Amino acid sequence: MILEITLVIVIIVLVAALRKQGRKADASRMAQESKAKGEHKQLLKQRDQLLDALSDAFLQVDETSQIVFANKAAKNIVKDRQLIGRSVMEAFLNDQLSTAIMKCIETKQHMVEHVTLNSTYAPLGAVGDQVMSCWLIDAAPMDGYGESMTRVVIRDVSLEYQAEQVRRDFVANASHELRTPMAIINGYLENLLEDDVVEEPEMARKFLTTMSKHGQRMSMLIEDMLMISKMESGDGVTLDKSAFAITPCLHDVRDRLESVIAKQGAVVHIEVNPSDLEIVGDKFYWLQVFFNLVENALKQNQDSPLVVNVRAELEADHIKLVVSDNGVGIPAADLPYVFKRFYRVEKHHSQNTIKGTGLGLSIVTRAVEAHGGSIGVISIPGVETSFVIKLPV
Repeated sequence: MILEITLVIVIIVLVAALRKQGRKADASRMAQESKAKGEHKQLLKQRDQLLDALSDAFLQVDETSQIVFANKAAKNIVKDRQLIGRSVMEAFLNDQLSTAIMKCIETKQHMVEHVTLNSTYAPLGAVGDQVMSCWLIDAAPMDGYGESMTRVVIRDVSLEYQAEQVRRDFVANASHELRTPMAIINGYLENLLEDDVVEEPEMARKFLTTMSKHGQRMSMLIEDMLMISKMESGDGVTLDKSAFAITPCLHDVRDRLESVIAKQGAVVHIEVNPSDLEIVGDKFYWLQVFFNLVENALKQNQDSPLVVNVRAELEADHIKLVVSDNGVGIPAADLPYVFKRFYRVEKHHSQNTIKGTGLGLSIVTRAVEAHGGSIGVISIPGVETSFVIKLPV
């Protein structure tokens, strides 16, 4: 009897000890699970912080094309519109983008595509400032996940795309502009060599005069291309800046164009207030600026009496420079494009006229911007056309 009671007591003690040990184990397991959850939550937070620090949009998409994660950059593109829980087709308002991503999800292959949008909308539906935009879509399956996941990186490469387009346009336009005078020169050379034109002095002189004009045009074009190339290459930071008086600079420009002014019967007025006003900058480039603006006015108004007014005045926080004329003016449709390279308002010229290179106003713009200034144009055809430059004091 005593033995049985003792055995029961021992069993009770053992059960109590086991229960106590079980409770401790449960508590320890719960603590470990809680710790693991906390660590997992902290890792997710760190992941989100890292992905939010990216300048590129990042999306995580499941096998049903539902977006399960979007970083801050992606949300900024859509102006914080809801992305998570929406399908790729719903999130992207452009089929080109959604098709590119769906291709990766379906094939489970790494995919990189460039998508160009000819609209004012960003890829995820936000209104953008640019008429044309280009986007790099980089999508690939994510390894290490139980279920099929795809990561998508969206990068705005519009600036690179536009720079490449500018380079291509420049090469194409320059080639075209050089090819025309070269073809004319070669054509006349063939005539001189093959048709014994040399024996006819009057005809030979006519051919040589035409060749000389087009040779000058090629020389002008090459000089202008070299200048604008130098200014766009970043050499603007090495401008030889010093203070110089504006008045003598403007008179120098007028003297250089005196023969053209006299031939056309034009008048060029110069007004500087105060008379000893100075500019701090590279005088060589400012001579180019004023020369191109005044010469441009003369070239565009060869058949009508012209008055060109060049004004320079000191205002509150800037120097205002204005070159205006009372010529034919610039049509409103052409105003946004006059500073573009190779753009000409007047596209028809006679054979006897050496047309401009189409780079003058581009050179003016680059020179002004290199000095921290800005330039604009206002035109009322037949009344007044004014190029206005504002330069910080």
